[in-house]
Amino acid sequence: MSTGTVKDGLRGFVRFFRDVMGEDAYQKYVTFHQSSGCTSAPLTEREFWKDKMDRQDSNPEGRCC
Repeated sequence: MSTGTVKDGLRGFVRFFRDVMGEDAYQKYVTFHQSSGCTSAPLTEREFWKDKMDRQDSNPEGRCC
């Protein structure tokens, strides 16, 4: 197995893990906000995460733990 193959596999795993953990959720939100034609300013990253956590707290059955 070549070093390039191992590195590619590791990069893919890291990308998958970040996606599963929701690390890129804010960037996805900003991209969607820009493409949706919304005229208001997007939430700041801090506002986004606070809103996300507040929504999860008010709907706990949507989480596993």
